[in-house]
Amino acid sequence: MNKHVLSLLVEDQPGVTSRISGLFTRRGYNIESFSSGSTELPGMTRITLVVNGDKEVLEQIQKQLNKLIDVVSIKELKPEESVYRELALIKVSTTDANRASVLEVADIFRGKVIDVATDCVILEVTGDYQKLEAFIDLMKPHGIREIVRTGLTALGRRNH
Repeated sequence: MNKHVLSLLVEDQPGVTSRISGLFTRRGYNIESFSSGSTELPGMTRITLVVNGDKEVLEQIQKQLNKLIDVVSIKELKPEESVYRELALIKVSTTDANRASVLEVADIFRGKVIDVATDCVILEVTGDYQKLEAFIDLMKPHGIREIVRTGLTALGRRNH
């Protein structure tokens, strides 16, 4: 199956995210990632959805989304024409022996130290999926206590 990234511009109304997720539930489609936030336009929200499926499934999803009254526009954001980012907060166990190593790897990945305790650090890392996965793999031997990820967010490079 192919991953597709959709950017939706929707009216900022109560229940809009529920209606969108309900549409996917009723039709048996899975949302791999869902992120939303305010935009440069007052009263509007931009939602980034990552969905799996072939071309026919993508077309069905877009047709169904277009039927929702709060959806203003839908664009598929192709990797070569867009910027994709995700944020992760990762709590990693540390000791006096491994703390420098953990912080060095975080620095290489341009991660930020958000919080430090005697037995752990919380790191913030942003980037594409592969970068975050590589960083997480390097932190696993140290002991990952918790991870939270925002899900993909994206913008097209040009206005089309």
